[in-house]
Amino acid sequence: MTEASVRSILTAPLAFDGRPLGVIALFSDTRELYPEWIHFSKLIHGQISQAVALWQTIAQLKFLADYDPLTGLPNRSRLTEHLQQLLNRQDVPVEVALLRDNIDRFEEINNALSYRNGDELLRQFGKRLKDAVSDPDMIARLDADEFGIVVAQGGVSQVAPEIARFVISSLEAPFVIDRLPLDVHASIGIALAPQHATSAEELLRRGDMAMRAAKRSSAGYALYTDAIDQYDPQRLTLMGELSYAIDNDELSLYYQPKVSLKTERIVGVEALVRWQHPQRGLIVPDQFIPLAEKTGAIQRLTLWVLKTAIRQSAVWRRAGFDLKVAVNLSVRNLLEASFPNRVIALLKDDGMAANGLTLEITESALMADPAKARKVLILLSHHGIRFSIDDFGTGYSSLAYLKHLPVSEIKIDKIFVSTLMTDADNSTIVRSTIDLGRNLGLSVVAEGVEDQQTWERLGAMGCDEAQGYYMSRPLPAEQVERWLKESPWGIGPPARAVE
Repeated sequence: MTEASVRSILTAPLAFDGRPLGVIALFSDTRELYPEWIHFSKLIHGQISQAVALWQTIAQLKFLADYDPLTGLPNRSRLTEHLQQLLNRQDVPVEVALLRDNIDRFEEINNALSYRNGDELLRQFGKRLKDAVSDPDMIARLDADEFGIVVAQGGVSQVAPEIARFVISSLEAPFVIDRLPLDVHASIGIALAPQHATSAEELLRRGDMAMRAAKRSSAGYALYTDAIDQYDPQRLTLMGELSYAIDNDELSLYYQPKVSLKTERIVGVEALVRWQHPQRGLIVPDQFIPLAEKTGAIQRLTLWVLKTAIRQSAVWRRAGFDLKVAVNLSVRNLLEASFPNRVIALLKDDGMAANGLTLEITESALMADPAKARKVLILLSHHGIRFSIDDFGTGYSSLAYLKHLPVSEIKIDKIFVSTLMTDADNSTIVRSTIDLGRNLGLSVVAEGVEDQQTWERLGAMGCDEAQGYYMSRPLPAEQVERWLKESPWGIGPPARAVE
């Protein structure tokens, strides 16, 4: 300052609309503060404050146009622009892999732990992805619970599945949210350019379809194929045919026995829907249940299953077999205002006792709208209908919430039961769930029992009931009665048929 002959400095804070922006400084080569200086500083002070505020606002708007303010990552718009630039390159054509990474059951986490903790999970998740993928072209936040990873390099189509597996493994360590360790899983859809798409939007759409397929896959990731394209003509046709099948009884129910580990005898059956298409052959539930969810046909499908299962229960009762029947519900059923009255009416029509019907609901369905779900469950339970939590342990519902629901049973998902004898972690999960159920006064059912060793281990752990191919695969209604009479798990000939 001395070398510049500065003898005095006049400073004043810069602010706009109550927001501090910085400081303005006027330098002089004299020690005297002339009135003209002060007048000049006042004149320019407001103008500079406005200019700085405007510059900061423009910079913020530019940032928000291309970046996500929560994670600091590029947003969907920026990723789409970057993808299109890569695909438009003519000088050096490049192979591009897009990995769409969706946090499973994120809405449940928000509902169970609060939106503030959900935001913290998103920040940590984005950082975990950046640490996991070396030298990506871009990592972006695409949506509320979805991220995108772009990798552009020669031969990336060969290594994209390996990248997905590495990302999945990097998420295995628990996330610590508000001092609470949280296991988080993700589903990754992979789409490649130019193999699957030649535009950014098409690549994003096909990555989304692959991601949805990944959610139905035990691997946790899926590569796009034409077979999973839900917008292809065959799938669109199938949507219309499903509606016709529901209205014209083209569907059928199979029934899988539930067996008591204590008495080694059947205690009930679970109704499972099947579709024998006249041209396409057997269509598995994983192919048409998601379609029903998307089109809203799930309400009609569920009512058809309920009506058919209740009528079949009446047939068995008349033959002298009093079997409890379980039916699966969708989240859409819990959100439909008229659903409880329809169920009650179906029971009355066929004279079935309400306590002979169990409605199975997944944790994710409960957490989609906890308040409304609780209201529906309480209303139906007052009539005597029983409720079971299906796939227990795979969601994020809190025990405090479950404790206040009229639930009488929890079912341990087969992903834990099937490896009970070979995976120590899953064995611990199964034992802990059984102990938890017992402490809460709930019956515990194990799904996916396929051998005697698993059956015996579950019995030693204190599990109440079991389902699986070891006892019986799902059977059509006409074969159930024979199974009841002839199987060692059955109940033998009926003592007296009901006229």
